[in-house]
Amino acid sequence: MAIRVLLVDDQPLLRTGFRMILEAEQDLAVVGEAGDGLQALDQVRALQPDVVLMDIRMPRMDGVEATRQITGPERDGPAKVLVLTTFDLDEYVVEALKAGASGFLLKDAPANELVQAIRVVAAGEAMLAPSITRRLLDKYATHLPSGEEPVPDTLHTLTDREVEVLKLVARGLSNAEIAADLFVSETTVKTHVGHVLTKLGLRDRVQAAVYAYESGLVRPGAQ
Repeated sequence: MAIRVLLVDDQPLLRTGFRMILEAEQDLAVVGEAGDGLQALDQVRALQPDVVLMDIRMPRMDGVEATRQITGPERDGPAKVLVLTTFDLDEYVVEALKAGASGFLLKDAPANELVQAIRVVAAGEAMLAPSITRRLLDKYATHLPSGEEPVPDTLHTLTDREVEVLKLVARGLSNAEIAADLFVSETTVKTHVGHVLTKLGLRDRVQAAVYAYESGLVRPGAQ
């Protein structure tokens, strides 16, 4: 079964370019397009896509609110959202990730990265590029806690090792990299990540990274 993709962007030329790239892949099928968030909601209900390629800045309803409604508790289907942002990193991407997006991608990313990102998100994983994630969170450090605020009660539910794993997830490390850093197996890391997500009520690694910054566990700019 091909991965069903909905393209959401207010620029028709960009949608045409994305369609050409995706339709060249046998396992991807573009099932529809939308020029704003309201159209996206209608198309998601009608077409039941697997992945929504979502722009942020659009008329009538922006990508953040559309993402929140598509991935929220009242969601009508299994659609995952992959956010598109510009090279200088859109200030609303953090909000989109908090709203339930499974990751984000730069609009000028190479075609192979776009295709791979859609496959990753469709498989239920988070598209969390370490270098871009750090740049994004550090860029908007002024909107995040300084680290001096009280630690959230939910953080106290984690074991010391789970806190270590959460910090490394926030830095954008993969399971293999975390395993090497902590001298444990990848299976052990996966177990720890699963416990962290369950205890904190988070959807995926992307939301875990945002949580780590917002809670002050990881400070923007820190190594």
